Amino acid sequence: MKKVVVIGGGTGNFAVLRGLKNYNVDLCAIVSMADDGGSTGILRDELGVLPPGDVRQCLVALSNSSRLMRSLMNYRFENGGLGGHSFGNLLLSALEKVTGSFEKAVEEVGKILAIKGKVIPVTTHEVRLKMILKNRTILEGEKEVYLSQEIDQGYTSVYLEPYANANPHAISEILNADLIVMGPGGLHTSIIPNLLVNGISQALRKTDAKIIYVANLMNRKGQTTGYKASDYLTEVIKYIGEDIFDYILINSQKPAEDLIKIYAEEGELLENDLEDKRVLLAPLLGSLKAEAKKDLIKRNLIRHDPKKLTQELIKIVNHL
Repeated sequence: MKKVVVIGGGTGNFAVLRGLKNYNVDLCAIVSMADDGGSTGILRDELGVLPPGDVRQCLVALSNSSRLMRSLMNYRFENGGLGGHSFGNLLLSALEKVTGSFEKAVEEVGKILAIKGKVIPVTTHEVRLKMILKNRTILEGEKEVYLSQEIDQGYTSVYLEPYANANPHAISEILNADLIVMGPGGLHTSIIPNLLVNGISQALRKTDAKIIYVANLMNRKGQTTGYKASDYLTEVIKYIGEDIFDYILINSQKPAEDLIKIYAEEGELLENDLEDKRVLLAPLLGSLKAEAKKDLIKRNLIRHDPKKLTQELIKIVNHL
């Protein structure tokens, strides 16, 4: 059985894992620990726990339990003292307190959800993502980075505070993988934070695994405005230290014009400018459900189809 390791965070990881769990592969998700927004941020600040949000999404994606259990993990309280918190985040944080270990908490929730594979935090250190823009503004935390509309004007540095070493289990998974999938996901909030953890880039340079970069569908306005596929690749390679990619998977399908117009406030469709034999072009868009137009941006309907995305990844696995 081939070992597939997925590196990232957020909804990008969810799409890849949700698709891959249906195939006969040994799956592992390595997840960023820089999240500090919403429910996750409050739990970090008030309880001193590691961020559960991205981990919860990965656990749900890999779950083979009932739909009810998956819905329970994602259930978000609407009011009262728990307003804004998801049940899954609270469960992971409570288990971390009970067991004294975030990794143990993730393992136990994995058992409850009957997940296929493993979910591993990239580091067990408590870290904050920080970015210094060229105008000398300091963005404190992933949430501020995510919401910034000035990053595309240039930044001088992005780093984790405090300095963090990689989780040894994450290093082991990378070194023993057959295929490593990086992306899709927020460039500055889901991909780069993993590469800032000491030991991860070194392991990626050392592993014998084939490595694929899955490009995003859209650019984020104010952050990656005008970025082409080569710009993402250049940025990621900068933090890895060398070009390690064997494949670059890019969407070739174009959404309807009216949907692109609606998304114009958020960003534009990513353009492929790479003439490289490593590039794999495929139609990767998910089906668009009938939603009220005002909800389209919030519901992120321009998204990867887990099934289409996975089919392309499995073609690579089958040739390893």
